[in-house]
Amino acid sequence: MTAPLLACRNVTLAVPGRTLCDGLSFDVRAGECWVILGPNGAGKTTLLATLAGLRAPAPGTIALGGEAISSLSPRVRARRLGLLPQDTFDAFPATALEIALAGRHPHVPRWRPEGAGDIATARTALAAVGMEHAAARNVQTLSGGERRRVALAMLVAQDPDVMLLDEPTSHLDVAHEVRTLELVAQHARDGRHAVVMALHDLTLAARHATHAILLSGGAAATGTARELLTAPRLSALFGQALVEVAHPRGSAFLPG
Repeated sequence: MTAPLLACRNVTLAVPGRTLCDGLSFDVRAGECWVILGPNGAGKTTLLATLAGLRAPAPGTIALGGEAISSLSPRVRARRLGLLPQDTFDAFPATALEIALAGRHPHVPRWRPEGAGDIATARTALAAVGMEHAAARNVQTLSGGERRRVALAMLVAQDPDVMLLDEPTSHLDVAHEVRTLELVAQHARDGRHAVVMALHDLTLAARHATHAILLSGGAAATGTARELLTAPRLSALFGQALVEVAHPRGSAFLPG
């Protein structure tokens, strides 16, 4: 069996004065869509930052394609792994196309400008998130939801093996929430890529996830979505009674 796209081994996540989880291990393989769920402060963003190599596990290891993430150059790492952070801050003006085009930087040879193919890829990514009409707009003039979609376009243009997304639907209306997660899930369904994302919408998580990570109270559980995304497990996770309602696209979770 080939090495997983992303492997987490015996990882401990800690912040000052608190251990978020201990001994976390799981493998993310091509075609899989993992969702991280947990109450506020459980460690979802911290876990994503650790998987992205932005903070060191203490202890534990993260590997991409069988190689330790710490051993990879930034360029190689960016070809294999992409991160959509929870928030975006624009210190300087740039157009939506320029932001999307930044996703191509890991693929462009050093000291060379982006080519016509890179520009076409960036425009296609903007179209995929419904922002092609804003290609020439200054992103500082966009709404929060529009800016979120441009950030996603940059990740789509980057085309990494593994997408890490922290609340990808934040600032989005319900229509764009649905379309965004369809786009993200399709990235995994092509059988060559994988997705790991933190979400709060349990119904959309259940619709798209193949696997899940549940974080709460210093403990973590990993497994298939079918075994973990149930009303009893999620009720215990959030300390709120939930009921599961079946529908043709999966399950909806409502307050009990």
